Amino acid sequence: MPEHNADLVVLGGGSGGYAAALRAAELGMSVVLVERDKLGGTCLHYGCIPTKALLHAAEVADAAREGDKIGVKSSLAGIDMAGVNGYKDGVVAKLYKGLQGLVKSRKINFVEGTGRFEGPNAVVVGDDRYVGRNVVLATGSYAKSLPGLDIGGRVITSNEAIHLGSVPNRVVVLGGGVIGVEFASVFRSFGAEVTIVEALPRLVPNEDEFASKQLERAFRRRKIAFKTGVKFTGAKQTDDSVTVSLESGEEIEADLLLVAVGRGPNTAGHGYEEAGITMERGFVLTDERLRTNLRNVYALGDIVPGLQLAHRGFQQGIFVAEEIAGLAPAPIDEAGIPRVTYCEPEVASVGLTEAQAREKHGDVQTLVYDLAGNGKSQILQTQGAIKLVKAGGEGTPGPVVGIHMIGARVGELIGEAQLVYNWDAQAEDVAALVHAHPTQNEAFGEAHLALAGKPLHSHS
Repeated sequence: MPEHNADLVVLGGGSGGYAAALRAAELGMSVVLVERDKLGGTCLHYGCIPTKALLHAAEVADAAREGDKIGVKSSLAGIDMAGVNGYKDGVVAKLYKGLQGLVKSRKINFVEGTGRFEGPNAVVVGDDRYVGRNVVLATGSYAKSLPGLDIGGRVITSNEAIHLGSVPNRVVVLGGGVIGVEFASVFRSFGAEVTIVEALPRLVPNEDEFASKQLERAFRRRKIAFKTGVKFTGAKQTDDSVTVSLESGEEIEADLLLVAVGRGPNTAGHGYEEAGITMERGFVLTDERLRTNLRNVYALGDIVPGLQLAHRGFQQGIFVAEEIAGLAPAPIDEAGIPRVTYCEPEVASVGLTEAQAREKHGDVQTLVYDLAGNGKSQILQTQGAIKLVKAGGEGTPGPVVGIHMIGARVGELIGEAQLVYNWDAQAEDVAALVHAHPTQNEAFGEAHLALAGKPLHSHS
């Protein structure tokens, strides 16, 4: 078997894998990057980018439909899914081409094919063996289903949902987490009747309860139906429809059932367990420096327990490359990773929920700033709020340890929010900064003014 040697061999070319490869090459290492599908992975081809393109098309549809509200004579004639898909695929293609050029320019040896890890330090692709002084495992995740629920026909996952040729009239979305509410938002904007089924007591259950309640209120206004705290028991298909059965005895008939019950670690069949990698429930276990139990073998991204976010994997890729290079980067605080759900309205957060903050810090102070007091939010005709969670009771100093936002475009505010959390800023620190007027970012500043005890555009 031909053997090829490199400073670093990366198995998986998604956000985390290619980031590790690019940073390692930048630091002077010879790099082999192995990917069985397309460079860019799930995020670029099946997840973040295509879904956000669909969400933008949905936003344009809503704007056309609602033009009369602001004196613009516009209407929505319909949704041309061929046109939507052409736009979406064009965005993906442009980014894919750019990424391919970037990897090539860094002289990374990109290997297309299914790789299998063989301990202690090799990845085998076909008849070739790639041996690295260091190995990074970054094989990503897959769309999960439920036991006994087969994907096919009118039962789809997000993989199929991004390629639909027409808009269904009725959709049931199984799962009220990030993926579920984003697709529910798209389908509703495109004109479908949508029902979300979530087994847990609220939508976006990993967010602060404040955000869940606000999102549920907004979805009611948009006539997106949802059933929380109820379990799915089965689905039956015919040529014309799919019938979803719930534990309550209720049945819901629809044209499509979108299964959005989360993503699982893509580790099966890659040789990890056989090579002696320590695993748990399919995940690869690492320490805070992303080292596995095998010497010079690292793991990152969705196969490592924690937030399954492309930007987490990307930053972990940079971290691992710098760790291997001996730069001793600071470990990544999982709570300090920004989280955004891109439905309408958007949900964005960083840091601890109120419940988590109380468990960790005991006394906390919270403040909710309504976007009704913000000029740009009124211009955008959005409703929502910003919730701050401070460590320590009222009148005591303490950093802001949780920021939770809901409203149109609040994902764009998460950049400053993550700085506040990660730099242990107190409300007074942020209140002293100048926030441009009129922007929604100004609402972020006003919230901190209020928490610092000097509210201006907020009502007590």
